[in-house]
Amino acid sequence: MPLETKRLRLRHWEEADAADLFCYAKDPDVGPAAGWPPHQSVADSRNIIRSVLSGREAYAVCRKEDNKAIGAIELRLNGHTDMTDRDDECELGYWLGKPFWGQGLIPEAARELLRRAFEDLGMQKVWCGYYDGNEKSKRVQEKLGFSYQWTTRGLDVPLLHETRTGHVNCLTKEDWMRLHR
Repeated sequence: MPLETKRLRLRHWEEADAADLFCYAKDPDVGPAAGWPPHQSVADSRNIIRSVLSGREAYAVCRKEDNKAIGAIELRLNGHTDMTDRDDECELGYWLGKPFWGQGLIPEAARELLRRAFEDLGMQKVWCGYYDGNEKSKRVQEKLGFSYQWTTRGLDVPLLHETRTGHVNCLTKEDWMRLHR
C-alpha cells in the first residue's frame, strides 16, 4: 500500500518506472552528490530498479497528480546498511530530480517515512549521512531534526572510484516524537 503526504505518493518501484527514473538519474548533479554515477540508459535504470531500488522499504517519490517517479526514498533495514547492525535501527536515504529541488518535497516525504519507521516498524533510531559538499542533503537532515554523530575522512565511494569525507547523523524515536508531534 502506498504512503501519502499532502503532495506526494510514496510507492514501490516498478520496472515501468525506468524511463522516469532515467530522466532524473542521468543528471550529473543528482547521483554523484549521493555517491552513485549518473545512469547511462533506460536499461541501466531498469537494472537499478531490480537490484538497488527493490528493498522492502524502497519507494518511488511521486507527485499525486501524475504518479510519476521524480525521486527515491528508502529505509535501509539491518543487513542492507553499514550504519547499524541492529534490527530496531535503519538508515534513511533519498534523492530527488533536479527540477523539483527547493520545493520541500524530500523533507515532506522523509517525515512520512520517519513516521513509518518509528510507528509502524518499531525503529528506535534512524541514521542518515551525507558527503562533504552536499549542502542540500545536510539541510534536509537538519530540518528533520537529525543530530550530528561523527565525520569520517577518506571514506571509500566504490561506485565513483574515489574517497570522500562523510558525515553521519541520527534521529532517535524520542527526539522524533518530541519534534514531530
